[in-house]
Amino acid sequence: MRISTTAVALLAGLALTACSTGIENKPGTPTTYQDPDTRGAVSGVGIESQDIISMTDQMMRDMLTNPQLTDDDGTPPRVIIDDAYFENRSSQRIDKQLVVNRLRVGLSRAANGRMVFVGRQYADAVEKERELKRDGVVDSATTGLTQATAGADYRLVGTINSLDARDRSTGTAQRYSQITFEMLDLEYGTIVWSGIYEFSKAAQDDVIYR
Repeated sequence: MRISTTAVALLAGLALTACSTGIENKPGTPTTYQDPDTRGAVSGVGIESQDIISMTDQMMRDMLTNPQLTDDDGTPPRVIIDDAYFENRSSQRIDKQLVVNRLRVGLSRAANGRMVFVGRQYADAVEKERELKRDGVVDSATTGLTQATAGADYRLVGTINSLDARDRSTGTAQRYSQITFEMLDLEYGTIVWSGIYEFSKAAQDDVIYR
């Protein structure tokens, strides 16, 4: 293959230009796995993975010791644990499902039948399947038909609150975070269990939570 003199000159010119800019294209930082139980490479004053794991583990242990929430009389109570009544009133943007999903999954595994979890967040999926069964589009599966879906005895409610402060001279930010968990009796309206998790952090690094 013959390369024209013009093409050779163009390639040589491009190579010379690249060398003259002095730009060294270094490889980026490689991706690394972080232990979610510990403070990560990027951290600030807000709620982070280690806080979510610590608070849900603490709430789970406490709830399992409450006789009203476990199967002490042979009838496991039905509970709803989702984010419908778990409000974020803090200054931090946070996906509430990170908290309630881990709490529900952990409780479901640890309770081992002493609590029954109602998947109210999936009510639409349940109603669609019930309609297909009753219309004869699909059969009744193995458990048969029921008059209604399961009602619940208790529902998780709670709030995430925060108090922020900043030192103008140093730029240090401080945040007090308070997360409350309560189990609401859905017949009487009473609170049968409460838990609280709180901490305060200070840092000069400006971290954006998404």
